[in-house]
Amino acid sequence: MSMRNMRRNPYAPAEGAYPVPGAGSLVVLWRWRTELALAALVAAAGFVIAAAVGQGLWWAPIALAGSVSVPATVPVGRKWIRRHFWCLFSRHRLQRVCLETSMHTRKNRIPLILWITPTDLGERAFILLRAGICAEDFEAFAGEIAAACCAASVRVRRHPGRAQFVTVEIVRRGVVLGAGTWGDDGEPGAGRPLEKLAG
Repeated sequence: MSMRNMRRNPYAPAEGAYPVPGAGSLVVLWRWRTELALAALVAAAGFVIAAAVGQGLWWAPIALAGSVSVPATVPVGRKWIRRHFWCLFSRHRLQRVCLETSMHTRKNRIPLILWITPTDLGERAFILLRAGICAEDFEAFAGEIAAACCAASVRVRRHPGRAQFVTVEIVRRGVVLGAGTWGDDGEPGAGRPLEKLAG
């Protein structure tokens, strides 16, 4: 752990002294809810296709395959698929950062990512913090989060009325933001276009 985050590890003296419990079944189901839902849809589609073929309805699998593949053939559909893939990717990477840093409790509980949605810049995650974790912890590990999510930068904002909620915006495109630029988009010094960084 880097020196800038040393004070963010309240469990350093006790690390390794106690066995770390694993995540409960409900927590695992919550973390993989989207993937499980997709797997259930695929299984249901396979069952429907098998039943249709068994009854001699050969057009059913062709129609189903066409309806599934059509979105990938148009730019809007590909954009939707790509952005939601990054949402899934970033959600799991955020969870991994919390486990690998001090953003978890003694019982190995990490903040709950209530939902994550695509934005014009990348993704935005709305997170419920556990006791012992605060928005400043996410700010301290912003660099680690950006690296884990393969992003350009990260913005962190605490909920104005409820300190247990935090919004993490993962910036992949548009601007690279400096410290304290939340809400200052379009203002001088708010950021530099990503395209200019390559030059």
